[in-house]
Amino acid sequence: MKKYLMILLLVFIVSCKSKSGAVQGNNNKEEVNLISANKIIDGHYNNKLQFSTLYIKASAKYSDDKQSQNVTAEIKIKKDEQILVSIRFLGITMAKALITPNSVSYYEKIGSSYYEGDFSSLSKWLGTDLDFNKVQNLLLGAAIDDLKKGKYIETLIDRVYRLDEAKETDIKKSFFFEADTFLLEKEQISQTSKNIMMQIAYGDNKTFDQGTLPRSIAIEAIQPKGKTEINLNYNTITFNEELSFPYSVPNGYKKIIIK
Repeated sequence: MKKYLMILLLVFIVSCKSKSGAVQGNNNKEEVNLISANKIIDGHYNNKLQFSTLYIKASAKYSDDKQSQNVTAEIKIKKDEQILVSIRFLGITMAKALITPNSVSYYEKIGSSYYEGDFSSLSKWLGTDLDFNKVQNLLLGAAIDDLKKGKYIETLIDRVYRLDEAKETDIKKSFFFEADTFLLEKEQISQTSKNIMMQIAYGDNKTFDQGTLPRSIAIEAIQPKGKTEINLNYNTITFNEELSFPYSVPNGYKKIIIK
């Protein structure tokens, strides 16, 4: 349970790693032609959500080879500034995480422990490059990486554009987009030398005045120790309400030291 809370709080698995702006779907299903990687990337970023705050109430399920657990998650986002995630089981808050561009803080009730630090030490501990933008992008259905900073090889299969990172490294990254809308369908990260693969898949997209947001996120990580899955389903979504971000570590909790 402790491992589950930590993973779900950070909304990231240990691995190898305005309305006018939204691209509308093509209901006529006209023929789709392969276009350049740069045009695919531009199309994807034209879908960027325009909002100041976002409130999400979600159901969440975690499962691995040994256990399965269902909880609820409350997610509050102040765009580009902070994210507060609260995990509840039977209405009781079991854990909280407050994430900003410069810091990560979380506590979990079962072990009565908490962490306060920055992304550099946390990334080293988790074994993956983690930052605020990646967590925010994951929750919003955007590519985790800044695609404009990389080079990609483009292909078209069954009306889905695929971008594969062009550089030759042990870590391989692939991104899949709906050809009609350039919305992200899934992204995959794999590390062959360690037999690790992670996939994040999005579905049940809904268009709001602020843009299009996926309402289901399925995260799957496969590694030698087994398979881990996290499924998030957004049940309540509201934009641009005034939100509070209360966070304080309960008395008596033990601080986790990462070396």
